[in-house]
Amino acid sequence: MFEYMGDRLSKAIKNIRGMGRITEENINDAIREIRMALLEADVNYQVVKEFVNNVKEKALGMDVGKNLKPDELFIKIVKDELIALLGTDEAPLETNKYPTILMLVGLQGSGKTTTAGKLANYLRKKESKHPLLVACDIYRPAAIDQLKTLGKNLNIPVFEEGKKNPVEIVKDALEYAKNEKNDYIIIDTAGRLHIDEELMQELKDIENTVHPYEIILVIDAMMGQDAINVIEGFNKALNLTGCILTKLDGNTKGGVALSVRHLTNVPIKFVGDSEKLDGLSKFYPERMAERILDMGDIMGIAEKVEDIISEQDAKDQVKKMQSGKYDLEDFLTNLKQIKKLGPLENIIKMLPQARKMGLNNVQVDPKQMAHVEAIIQSMTPYERRHPEVLKATRKQRIAKGSGRSVEEVNRLLNQLKKKKKMMKMMQSGNMKLPF
Repeated sequence: MFEYMGDRLSKAIKNIRGMGRITEENINDAIREIRMALLEADVNYQVVKEFVNNVKEKALGMDVGKNLKPDELFIKIVKDELIALLGTDEAPLETNKYPTILMLVGLQGSGKTTTAGKLANYLRKKESKHPLLVACDIYRPAAIDQLKTLGKNLNIPVFEEGKKNPVEIVKDALEYAKNEKNDYIIIDTAGRLHIDEELMQELKDIENTVHPYEIILVIDAMMGQDAINVIEGFNKALNLTGCILTKLDGNTKGGVALSVRHLTNVPIKFVGDSEKLDGLSKFYPERMAERILDMGDIMGIAEKVEDIISEQDAKDQVKKMQSGKYDLEDFLTNLKQIKKLGPLENIIKMLPQARKMGLNNVQVDPKQMAHVEAIIQSMTPYERRHPEVLKATRKQRIAKGSGRSVEEVNRLLNQLKKKKKMMKMMQSGNMKLPF
């Protein structure tokens, strides 16, 4: 996501580095590079024109202080303009009504039904809600079954009445939710391959019947500039309160994210950042701008980790490291926690300067992690806690039991030794602890 655009922007800013001051002459190449980066990322032409004009005007109108380098000033200006495009502030989801009614709309293939499940999962985990999914896509084959499967996997109730009129389904769902004390209702509506009057009328009928507090458009971020026409089409017929961009974990150019808010005034509320059912994240304009500029998203990493390990557990692990008691049992626990974070390469890309260090192209083979897990699980509990007892015969038994080689067993044990060495450095004060 945004990698190509980010690389081009970084290159543009790099060209200013070392210059004594910002002049129209020395930023013209940078401005040209920025313009091309945005256009090639499918950012709307009008948005690009306004963006580069604003950057140029502000850059030429500011004095470079003694403590601020020209490239640092330019980065700040570009970042501020990116944030302005993306919406400045986050747009929180309505969660305080009882019950809160949310209607998801969108074209076929945008990932609407899957997003309904992700959103229900998010609301239960992050907002302590008791959501109800309502199946109102009565036209797409297997749409109802798909939502029921998602609900079963998440242990979240799904209300469905087959091919009944969607307006009547929603009315019945509200009564059901009242009796079952569901405080958040997510309506999965029908989509089409393109916007048509029949679809819009059905959606308007649902809106006029239940008056949802949120009407969220789910849109495929890979659509490019066509996404703007889709958003405007839905926004004319419905009172959209926000949108969710899906498939931002793929090879999307990301231009739609930079165009949506500025051209339609519809805020981005969430982004789909993995295929897993917890792969939905709140959209923060500043964090997104920083990721585009390769500044990383440490807060985003921290939030993902919080979902897997509590602060107290993390502190307990640090104490164990400090005492030198970290063993393969702990290593196995950490490995399982890392797997829950999702694709590791997606986390690595969120590190500051990831592109500059070449980490954006890192591919982590999940099979390798599975091999390590198999090796540790082939050990006895005593061996995991006391890896120093692992001599030749034990290593051969572990290798055979895990289907791996003795060399791989030795490699794992060496990794543990290196980790313990690093812990000693922490303990001696040569490295800072995270707590």
